[in-house]
Amino acid sequence: MSLKRKAADAATDAAKKTKVNGSITSFFGAPKPKAGATAAAKFDKDAWIAKLTDEQKELLKLEIDTLHESWLPHLKEVLLSPTFLSLKRFLKQELESGKTVYPPMQDVYSWSRHTPLNTVKAVITGQDPYHNPKQAHGLCFSVRPPTPAPPSLKNIYTALKKDYPDFKEPPNRGGLLTPWSDRGVLMLNTCLTVRRNEANSHSGKGWELLTQKVIDTVAKVRTNGVVFLAWGSPAQQRVKDVEKVYKERHLILKSVHPSPLAAHKGFFDCGHFKKANDWLQAKYGKDEGIDWNLDVDPEEAGV
Repeated sequence: MSLKRKAADAATDAAKKTKVNGSITSFFGAPKPKAGATAAAKFDKDAWIAKLTDEQKELLKLEIDTLHESWLPHLKEVLLSPTFLSLKRFLKQELESGKTVYPPMQDVYSWSRHTPLNTVKAVITGQDPYHNPKQAHGLCFSVRPPTPAPPSLKNIYTALKKDYPDFKEPPNRGGLLTPWSDRGVLMLNTCLTVRRNEANSHSGKGWELLTQKVIDTVAKVRTNGVVFLAWGSPAQQRVKDVEKVYKERHLILKSVHPSPLAAHKGFFDCGHFKKANDWLQAKYGKDEGIDWNLDVDPEEAGV
């Protein structure tokens, strides 16, 4: 069975389960233990929650309910840090004061649920979530239908077509990248929320501490190696320590950002998508590359 077919089947099954029981907590409950998820298997979530103060439980309700449990054991110390709790107080104040925040709260950690830690094959790092309505849904560069693909994503498609001329875009000029995340591509923004129409309005508040820990965790835990696609200086800074400590374990591909302001300086010819697959196939087997095609019906993708 192709990777694309597997992803579609998995997404369909998840969508069916959601309809049976629509609560966030039940849908995003504990995953079945899998190889490479030792820390998660040993982690007692209920015992951890029981030790939290009432304020911590209130502030971390989103993380408790929606952050995939394969990630929680590795991120729990950051979640309880003064910096992160301060971020959550700030976010609470934003919402209580009537500010519109993107993505919708239930989507802030969608990257963790689409790509559990033990499934990560590649990492793509973005910066700030889209700050206009009906765009951001928790995966960097990705937008929900019917929103058309933004300029940077169109440039990603252009580069992909150079590597794979038969590459298929999402239906209706869309920009939904959940098929990638379901196939093991971690689509992570550096900052996970933003105020409507105000770019970078939540940057420097504490998200960076958490998302850096996510990247460092992948580098440490995925011992067989993954591909880091670092586009632009900010993304390259994020993998600086990975390159320094785990250079022999992982493949790090660098390029300018796909933004229209920079893509012409080398992104279109970076060849990252084929290089990633060549490396993964050499390391894991001929069927272990990433199916980059995106012609999946949004309903099949669980959207």
